[in-house]
Amino acid sequence: MEPSAAPTLRTLLSHAELRLSLVTPEDALESDARDRGVLDTGVLDKEVQWVHNSDLVDPTPFLSDGLLLLTTGSQLGDHDERAAADYVARLVRRGVLALGFGSGVHRQGVPDELIAACTEIGLALFEVPYDIPFLAIARVHAGAIAAHAYARRTWALEAHRALAVAALRPRGLESALSELSRRLGCWVGLFDASGALAHQHPSSDSEQTDAVAGEVAALLGRGGSASRTVEDGTEAFTIFTLGRTGQLRGALAIAAAALDPETRAVVSSVIAMAGLALEQNEQLARARRRLRTQVLSTLLTDDPAPARRVLGSLPPAPVVVAVAETDRPGTVIDWWDRLDGGAFVAESPEVLVMCVGASQAGMLDRLAGRFALRIGVSDAVDYAAFSRAHAQALTALRRGGAGVTRYADATSGGVLDALDTEEARLLARSRLAPLHADDPATGADLARTLRVWLEHDAHSEHTAAALGIHRHTLRTRLAHAGTLLGTDLSSFPARAELWAALHAAGSGV
Repeated sequence: MEPSAAPTLRTLLSHAELRLSLVTPEDALESDARDRGVLDTGVLDKEVQWVHNSDLVDPTPFLSDGLLLLTTGSQLGDHDERAAADYVARLVRRGVLALGFGSGVHRQGVPDELIAACTEIGLALFEVPYDIPFLAIARVHAGAIAAHAYARRTWALEAHRALAVAALRPRGLESALSELSRRLGCWVGLFDASGALAHQHPSSDSEQTDAVAGEVAALLGRGGSASRTVEDGTEAFTIFTLGRTGQLRGALAIAAAALDPETRAVVSSVIAMAGLALEQNEQLARARRRLRTQVLSTLLTDDPAPARRVLGSLPPAPVVVAVAETDRPGTVIDWWDRLDGGAFVAESPEVLVMCVGASQAGMLDRLAGRFALRIGVSDAVDYAAFSRAHAQALTALRRGGAGVTRYADATSGGVLDALDTEEARLLARSRLAPLHADDPATGADLARTLRVWLEHDAHSEHTAAALGIHRHTLRTRLAHAGTLLGTDLSSFPARAELWAALHAAGSGV
């Protein structure tokens, strides 16, 4: 639906009234120069920025890229192949697209040495008849530029009108993005704040969209408002962030590299529209998150009835409860909502809480990998045990490492492993402090003596042998330790408490 392309050398050659003739045939140029790796194919279809004429030996200081140069050849010597080759090489290095030779002014016809030089290096060369002034060529090209500019402005106005109409339809933002894709004639994708693809038109293969999503995620990760052009194999994409610096709401990706002013203006209007729509969506999302936090408080009472009345439904039991620490709870919740997998996700003051059907628990691994989260997961339970499952998930999170830690794995070491908390260590070390206070004076190493004694089931002879001391010395130490601790070590409860304290205090005790 875009207007015709900008004027090129091919369109200029097609003007019958100018009677321009290509001296270096396109097929011959491509086949001959491609073998030498010097021809930029499609030279006749490149946009011509302007038409200029000069008979200087070296006009390059006065030229710009993308020009079509006209000359009468007065600066070229007769049959001077070296001069012709050097002249053409200078033009190509400067970015001249094509050379027009005015025949009949100084030379009848185009010189053979100039044809050979242009063919060799891949510069298009055409002949201008004697009765066609250079000014006529410049005037025709200027008219083509003006017509193209008018067509572009007309296209932009129509595109703006069509986008405004599309925005009024249901799901207005998605309709506007699809309309933009049709107007540009290329793929358009909308990514959310997490870098996940939220909408695309037309549908594209996952390999392509995954490559673009990686670039989008990197751009969003920097947190600044920006645009960037990236290449993916043979295709190029332009990416625009949506939202303010520090509060990015997503990104818009377009399968196009160079955008002219009219296209950029149309895209800018869609960017503004998308930013506003996403900001409004964020406000609604914050309200929904507050509601879910309240629903979570009712679930923690082990009564799912109020939650079902508010939400309409919950994940089918049995369920697992998961908790995660994240500084981007809104982004994670949006990701879950987009999956529409029937999960319940809510924020609590310290963690993000998720409730999913036991059969869908594998999604938690995917979540952890995508957002680099630590997640604790409970055993499968019914809603009547939701609070217990929540406590299990917190324990798994506290004791787990990177990724997903399940409660069953976190507690596989036994009851004593549950003492591996800072509070338990502090209490245990305080309880055993009298032993350490006494050791420097006596050198008895009472804590180690007690540990070895308990490891040998309170068997005096085996313990004495392991410590390399006499059993009477061992009895003396045990009695002294009992006095310091204020406990009777002959009873099992005292020994059990001592063993737990030594375990919780750590290997350094």
